[in-house]
Amino acid sequence: MLVWLLSSAAMLWLSPINPARAHEVVPSIADISDDEGVLTFTVRLNIEGLVAGIDLSKISDTNLAAEAASYDQLRALGPAELEERFRAFWPEMAQNIVIDTGSEKLVPRLLSVEVAETGNIEILRSSQIRFAADLPAGTRTVSIGWLAKYGELVIRQMGVEEPYDGYLAGGEVTPPIALAGGGRPSLWQTFTRYGIVGFDHIIPKGLDHVLFVLGLFFLSPRLRPLLWQISAFTLAHTVTLALAALGYVSVSSAIVEPVIALSIVYVAVENMWSDRLMSWRPIVVFAFGLLHGLGFASVLGEFGLPDFGFVSALIGFNVGVELGQLTVIALAFAVVGFWFRDKSWYRTRISKPGSTIIALTGAYWFVERTVL
Repeated sequence: MLVWLLSSAAMLWLSPINPARAHEVVPSIADISDDEGVLTFTVRLNIEGLVAGIDLSKISDTNLAAEAASYDQLRALGPAELEERFRAFWPEMAQNIVIDTGSEKLVPRLLSVEVAETGNIEILRSSQIRFAADLPAGTRTVSIGWLAKYGELVIRQMGVEEPYDGYLAGGEVTPPIALAGGGRPSLWQTFTRYGIVGFDHIIPKGLDHVLFVLGLFFLSPRLRPLLWQISAFTLAHTVTLALAALGYVSVSSAIVEPVIALSIVYVAVENMWSDRLMSWRPIVVFAFGLLHGLGFASVLGEFGLPDFGFVSALIGFNVGVELGQLTVIALAFAVVGFWFRDKSWYRTRISKPGSTIIALTGAYWFVERTVL
């Protein structure tokens, strides 16, 4: 086990950054600029998810959507065909983009669409669109957002001092952004915004991390063994999250994601044959925590951390992750631990069946992430 963990860590450290998997839902990134009264948007996004009609605000993997087959068909199209499908979709999308000057709501016009080559259909394809809206004379501020089902949106203001830089959950709208600059979020606003991102990555979008934490819980719902495990896990993923965010570690999602699935399997299987916390368990949990930290870092890597407030954003994200994990533990204790932890049949009726389900789920994810 130790040799395997060390070899996995070496592979993770040396591997380059890989593109996201084809079905992964990632935030869209919009750079906005005001050029002589014309507000221009350059947006990097996943066109297939939008055109397929998937509600990107509710899932982290398009395979979970009812429109998954449509998404796969769109992913296989060539650039010209997908561009044509998007241009047909654009009139609907334009009506659902918020550009509010306070006195008038503007409808943008499409300027260009750039779709990458089809390439490997197992890799997420990132496209770029540009659209613009003419600002009424005297406009000083503008609020921006879009329909909730279009998913998360990162807004970055360009070409001004102290630019606005913000993250929006699907359906949210920015506060009024000063077109002349000076709308940079405060450190507290940055902390809060990224804290929400971290929490959201656990609940509801981090089912793999949730199952790992539940695996720790099922061994024993008592505080002392659980505290040892959670402390080791927290310390480990905090370290690698910080190192990856600072650029000291390169993350390969092609390796990290399958190994995270294996970590879920390992913890659940150990629960099935061990009825107490073994001395090596916190060490193994720490090693797996390093991997989960790299998984958390890949989320931040999709839209980056702001230049101003970098530390505040990083701490906020980590606090959000911790609050999400503690919420999972609190709910598990309230539903199971408080009522049944002292029952003689706790292991046979709750711990083992629950761990079996977790192990099977983790095994399926491992196969999906390496073969399918």
